[in-house]
Amino acid sequence: MTWSEMQPLLEQACTETLIMVGWSTLIAVVVGLPIGVLLVLTDKGGLLQSTVLNKVIGQIVNIGRSMPFIILMVALMNFTRWVTGTTIGSEAAIVPLAIGGIPFFARLVETAVREVDHGLVEAVQSMGGNTWTIVRKVLVPESLPSLIASTTTTVIALIGYSAMAGTVGGGGLGDLAVRYGFQRFETGLMWITVAILAVVISVIQFAGDYAARSLHRRGARSGPAPTLRLLRAKEPAAADVDKVA
Repeated sequence: MTWSEMQPLLEQACTETLIMVGWSTLIAVVVGLPIGVLLVLTDKGGLLQSTVLNKVIGQIVNIGRSMPFIILMVALMNFTRWVTGTTIGSEAAIVPLAIGGIPFFARLVETAVREVDHGLVEAVQSMGGNTWTIVRKVLVPESLPSLIASTTTTVIALIGYSAMAGTVGGGGLGDLAVRYGFQRFETGLMWITVAILAVVISVIQFAGDYAARSLHRRGARSGPAPTLRLLRAKEPAAADVDKVA
């Protein structure tokens, strides 16, 4: 197979992989972030301590993480058909990719949020901050570098999942490698797909590490003071309004 014949196949496969990974990552982050934060809040000593709720959520997350992706795809075929109308192609692969990525990302979020200094939480509580304020002003901002690193890890994991999805007709680079590289003995094309995946993963890892380090250095320079100053600044203003009243 010549390069002119490979090029359109590679372009289509890269586009399909980008769509699958992009949408599944977005869903995993949007759903997994609150789940991870909730695991911390409902844990023992948390702001919303609830042993039963924590164990239920934790068990669901553990089951999702423990299931191999290829088995998850097969188990979700009926659900995937109900959502997308098919079980083949990149659109259908988004469903199991997203569901597989949610518990994976949620555990990473839980680990990142637990690293936040509890003294900051207590300081905001002493100034009258409620749970939502603590989550929005302390837990998420202070854990942002770790959350960026967690997102990077999730993206890379989903790229690997998407390659496995290609073995059962999920589209993308994995499907191209199987149908042409393996079944049609186009070894050159298969190694090109491997090289593309390696380059893409390296670029994503570099970008994620750079963003996480930049946020960490910025936080180290400014420290937690801006958040606390912002919260303190609201108190005098409220007091002045009471005096005027």
